[in-house]
Amino acid sequence: MVPHLTTALNGPLLSLERSMLEAMPKIEHWFRSQWLEHAAPFYASVDLRNAGFKLAPVDTNLFPAGFNNLNTEFLPLCVQAAQMAVEKICPEARRLLIIPENHTRNTYYLRNVAELSNILKQAGLDVRIGSISPEITHPTELATHDGKSILLEPVQRIGNRITLPAISIGDAHLSFFDSCVILLNNDLSGGIPDVLKNLEQELIPPLHAGWTTRKKSQHFSAYNRVVAEFSELLGIDEWLLNPYFDICGEIDFQARTGEACLALKVEQLLEKIKQKYAQYGVTQEPFVIVKADAGTYGMGIMTVKSPDDVRDLNRKTRNKMSVVKEGLQVSEVIIQEGVYTFESINDAVAEPVVYMMDHFVIGGFYRVHTGRGVDENLNAPGSHFVPLAFEKPCTLPDREEAPDATPNRFYAYGVVARLALLAAAIELEEQDPLNQPD
Repeated sequence: MVPHLTTALNGPLLSLERSMLEAMPKIEHWFRSQWLEHAAPFYASVDLRNAGFKLAPVDTNLFPAGFNNLNTEFLPLCVQAAQMAVEKICPEARRLLIIPENHTRNTYYLRNVAELSNILKQAGLDVRIGSISPEITHPTELATHDGKSILLEPVQRIGNRITLPAISIGDAHLSFFDSCVILLNNDLSGGIPDVLKNLEQELIPPLHAGWTTRKKSQHFSAYNRVVAEFSELLGIDEWLLNPYFDICGEIDFQARTGEACLALKVEQLLEKIKQKYAQYGVTQEPFVIVKADAGTYGMGIMTVKSPDDVRDLNRKTRNKMSVVKEGLQVSEVIIQEGVYTFESINDAVAEPVVYMMDHFVIGGFYRVHTGRGVDENLNAPGSHFVPLAFEKPCTLPDREEAPDATPNRFYAYGVVARLALLAAAIELEEQDPLNQPD
């Protein structure tokens, strides 16, 4: 099942998808040239929003945690991409250690770790899962929601290497484990633990990709440059692919300081969006999303339609906005143009999430939430959250079909997701401590 647009694609986006189909050889050549200059992240996921008149990324995650939601028919794509990604980093790699998030209660997240491990094992690697959580003091088997299980082993640091000791569990014996590559599936929201510092092993993604240091605004600054070049290549208005944004760097929601700055930035951004809506005949009400400039898990986010909305925050909202994952205090926010999602399944709003390994699109799914509106963040807890795997890959458009036919819509998703991936590659290069001036 593929979500339908509750309002059919109108002129701008239909024209955009047609442009992408016609320019497919040019687009793919352009991407190939970009990947010669920039190293793609090991893996990433991109949240997209399709408003019918605009298709844009709203978040890029460098520690994706939804591999269990992908279409199992695309496993060969995943395995091939994983092989390419590992070969680039450590061609001789035989062993790979996954370090997951410290929380162990989310059985759906554990299923993601299990599937990620399966993909890497199918790629020909010996894979084990090492925990840096202080709660995991001995090998611990944890069950997923669907009857699978994973074995978490506490890591040990020997010199500048992270290893796993030899263990016996029942009749099974696991030997001492020293890997060439350590794959983080932990976004480091709570800071960089000492055990991960100054390692001689290849750590992917690098530590500066974590939310301890990473900023959403840095990513979207890089995306601005990427999409400007791409839009010039296609001769299109970059706004169709790009959400406006601004930042407010000194805010304390609890102390109510910085609210005047935030209200002014909101007002200015809403005015810019209104002008674009008028240009394209969009009748919806403009809105912005205010969210923590660092962090994930759908925390510290609110929808704003007027500067008054941030001047009159109640205590509950201020509390919600002041802290994100791992108790990280919010002092900087990004104000991002809100992009409606007019895709739905059985009257529930849906947004596509595209998954990539290296520079290859390996699939994706729709995030569906009956408890949220077309102008709200869908990456939020809720019993009505439903993932719906893409039924077709994002790399095989049909140029004989209409621009908004299913394979062509998925191709457009893949193109925009790869633009965000390229922005992430540039962002990581620019934030690499080794590239900073002395």
